[in-house]
Order: sequence, then C-alpha cells, then structure tokens
Amino acid sequence: MTTSTFALGPALLFCPADRADRFAKAADRADAVILDLEDAVAPVDKETARANLAEHPLDPARTVIRVNAAGTEDFDADVAALADLPYRTVMLAKTESAAQVRALGGHDVIALIETAAGALAVAQIAAEPNVVALMWGAEDLVASLGGTSSRTVDGRYRAVATHVRSTTLLAAGAHGKAAIDAVYTAIGDADGLTAECEDAAATGFAAKACIHPSQVAAVRAAFAPNAEQVADARELLAEAEHRPGVFSWRGAMIDEPILRHARAVLARAHGGRGDGTGS
Repeated sequence: MTTSTFALGPALLFCPADRADRFAKAADRADAVILDLEDAVAPVDKETARANLAEHPLDPARTVIRVNAAGTEDFDADVAALADLPYRTVMLAKTESAAQVRALGGHDVIALIETAAGALAVAQIAAEPNVVALMWGAEDLVASLGGTSSRTVDGRYRAVATHVRSTTLLAAGAHGKAAIDAVYTAIGDADGLTAECEDAAATGFAAKACIHPSQVAAVRAAFAPNAEQVADARELLAEAEHRPGVFSWRGAMIDEPILRHARAVLARAHGGRGDGTGS
C-alpha cells in the first residue's frame, strides 16, 4: 500500500459559498476551506454562490469547491462556473460511480461517499487517477437508506455508518489515496469531537472536516503527535537500524508493522512529509 501525499488538512472547514463575508475568516482559521455550493446553499442563492467564487478569491492551493451531485442542473452550472477559475480541487457531493469522477477530468477530486450506491462503488471510485481523497458523510448516507439518525442516543455511530466509514478508509488506503473523516455535527460537544478525532488519526484518516471554526483546534491537536510520541518513534526507528528482524524493545515485540506505525507518527509530525528515518 502506498502513502498519500495529500497536502490539505488536517482541519478542513466548510463555508457556505453564498456567504462571501466568511471566506477570509474561514481561510484564516483552518488548514483548508471547502467552499460549499451544495447543501449549505439554498436553491435561490446558488447563482450568487457561484459568482462569489470569482468575486472573492481565495488561495487555490488551500481551497476546495464542493459541487452539487452529478446529473443535476446545479452540477452542470457549478462546473461551468469553475471553467475560468483557478480552483483545481473539487469535492463531488454524493459520488456514486467512477464515471462521475471521470467527468471531472482536469480537476483533482475529493469523492464524497454519502449514499448507498456510493458506498457499494467506493473501491472503483478510489481507483480513478484524478481522485486525490475520499470523504464519507453519515447524514446523507442514512437519509439515502430511508433512515432518520446516524447515531444512537449515546452519540455513537450506528452500525451502517461505521461500516461505510471503515470501507471508505479501506478503499482509500488500498489505492494510496487520503481519507477524510466526516463532520461532527454536535458543535458544543468538545469531548465527543476530540474522541472522534483521536480515533480518526489513530486509524489512518488524513484529515477531518469541520462545520464550525471552534472545531479546528481539536482536529489539529488530535492529528499532531505530541513530543513524547515523536521522541519514542525516533528512538524506536534508531534502534531498529541496528536490530534487523523481530526484536524486543521496552517489553514489547517489534516487527515491521510496528515500525510502520512509528514512521506514520513522524510523517504526521512533519505535516505528512516524514522521511521515515527518524531524523
């Protein structure tokens, strides 16, 4: 399995594209901004939102445009609006097939898996060359099944949501693409957000999407290894240079998967650019 070189994140902040007054603030608060032309914008405001992309530009290297679902009139209008703009990374809402991604040739695509059809086709979608990342969404997913809630009363995801979260991560990993974890909608639940972010980072997600600027700090903290973790990873990799094969270190058996965990820690500490040497 190859490692993604996804440069956005770890904290991606959604911003409604019809709210140009928020563009600069969102860009200042987060690692990257997702200007949303889809669910965050009422139908009557779609044209204003598209016009804002040209009239209130952001850094294209740190900006993603979420376009409406393929096959809709709004999708066609979104793509037309982007034709003369410098934004190269788009998030395709409700991605359901590899063909939909191919239709966005010339763009780097973050495929948003949030329907039953998309979940079943996720491996084929991930294999497309212009897909740079996969993200999943819980609420649209459950709605596509006729359900009413993605979480139980204790805040945990229901089984079907957990399944799609896992299969999205696995498909991304199998094809060397980044995986982005879904938004946490309970803005006031800092503990729940932190726990979910820590789980996302520990299992291999490259980033997490946010719906409020107050969530950015928790995402960044969860994805950045602390000084002790970095020091331990460096010491372990330095030790491994002199001890080929399986060996015991600090009471634990060390083999190649554990060394890869250590390299991943250093990669996160270097913003995804760790060299794996421990230096």
